[in-house]
Order: sequence, then C-alpha cells, then structure tokens
Amino acid sequence: MQLSHYPAAIAQAAQRVNELDSQMMAVQQLINREEGNADTRSAFDPDLKNDTQRRSRRFELLLVNQEYQTALNTLIQLNAEKANALAHLEYLRNQFSVAKLECRRAIAQQLTDFESRELVGL
Repeated sequence: MQLSHYPAAIAQAAQRVNELDSQMMAVQQLINREEGNADTRSAFDPDLKNDTQRRSRRFELLLVNQEYQTALNTLIQLNAEKANALAHLEYLRNQFSVAKLECRRAIAQQLTDFESRELVGL
C-alpha cells in the first residue's frame, strides 16, 4: 500500500470500530430493557416470598426469553468483531509507522550517498 493511502484506510478501520461500538450499545440497551422487565415481573409476583426466589424467577424469565438470548449472542459476536476490528486498526497504524520509517531511511540514504559523492568529487 502506498504511504498516501494509509490515512484513509486507518480512518475507515476506526469508523468500523465506532460502528461496532454503536451496535453494541443498541444491543446492550435491549438487554437492559429485557432485564428490567424480568426484574419488574419477579419483584411484583405475590407468590415469591424472598430475594432468592425473586432472583431465581428473574433467571428463569431471562432463560426462556428468546429476544434476550438472541441479544446476548449478538453482543458476544459484536465483541469478537470489535476485537478483530481493533486488531486490524492497530495493524494498519503499525504498518503506516513502518512505511514512514522506511521512507525516512531511504531519504537519509539518498542524502548520505549524495554527500559521499560530493566528498569524492563526482
């Protein structure tokens, strides 16, 4: 990849990470809403006598809630995608740094060669 293409590629990779963050927040809101619904249902159930029974009921409600389970699976998948996107972003940043160093080395080598020729009188 040419040196001039790295900033755009890095920006695109960073945007992908931001998009995944946004998706994760939306899924987390869904999870929180479903947990809140389960909390409400278990808190106001007159058959439940103590906190242990309420927590148990909450767990049962969430376990059978397909939307909640799907959201959890989606969040796990998005976390993995975000980790990969961050690794790719870091890889591009490192490649860009290496490419810049190689350019600097090439410039320094050209200057050194030029100065050597001047000293010899070529």
